[in-house]
Amino acid sequence: MSHPNILVDHKALEMNRNRAIGRDEYFLHELAIAEIKDRLSSINRDFQSIAIVSGLSTPWGKAFPKATIIQDKENLNLADGKYDLIIHGMALHWANDPVGQLIQARLALKNDGLMIAVCLGGTTLNELRNVFIEAETKLFGGIHPRFMPLAEIRDLGSLIQRAGFALPVADSIITECLYNGFYKILHDLRAMAETNVLINRTKYFARRGLFEYASELYEKQYSRPDKMVIATYEHIYLTGWAPDPSQQKPLRPGSAQVRWADALRSKESYLPD
Repeated sequence: MSHPNILVDHKALEMNRNRAIGRDEYFLHELAIAEIKDRLSSINRDFQSIAIVSGLSTPWGKAFPKATIIQDKENLNLADGKYDLIIHGMALHWANDPVGQLIQARLALKNDGLMIAVCLGGTTLNELRNVFIEAETKLFGGIHPRFMPLAEIRDLGSLIQRAGFALPVADSIITECLYNGFYKILHDLRAMAETNVLINRTKYFARRGLFEYASELYEKQYSRPDKMVIATYEHIYLTGWAPDPSQQKPLRPGSAQVRWADALRSKESYLPD
């Protein structure tokens, strides 16, 4: 019997990742890398000691050749207070204890060090989820666990606060990708090791006809006039700083010295009770 808090079979995940090595089809990682590089370029800071937590070292190592790549195990091999930048790269959605991962990252930062985490969010592959639910329900009268329950941005924003980061920010970017058919989506997911590794997944092959019917539904519901089909991906970005006395602090409620009405040179009005 599996532990109720264990969702991911990390042995199966590692096998999937080993098959993905060398295929160079990491476009979801490449989108995340480009976005993180853009965000770092706007920060006036020269990061010298960088760690990247990831299960796929190839794209991240190429993008940040001076960084130390840390495998995304439950206990991260991070030294306390060593780094001024930690990037948690497309691995948090596979963590059985995501807040534990964030806490470990915070403890490994120097004072005023920066952490940026990126992971897949809750709207990712909603089209694929919908057709598999419909197909299994119609063909077999029930569904099997096929998709990792991905977190919503509100939930992840709460986690970064719980982990003790200063100045926490959570935001997301949604990308609609076009594919030449249903099976091209499955190919990309396998190539990036983003397939089903839930601990309670069905261990036998899918029943005959399931994928054919799911493909028909996908083409019918999510195709465009040019016959391309749409798949949605959501990247959620979490940013936080290791606490430091030099950082800006929010003002205490009620400490303002000027009323908004005076600052805006407008007439103040009151709402009825």
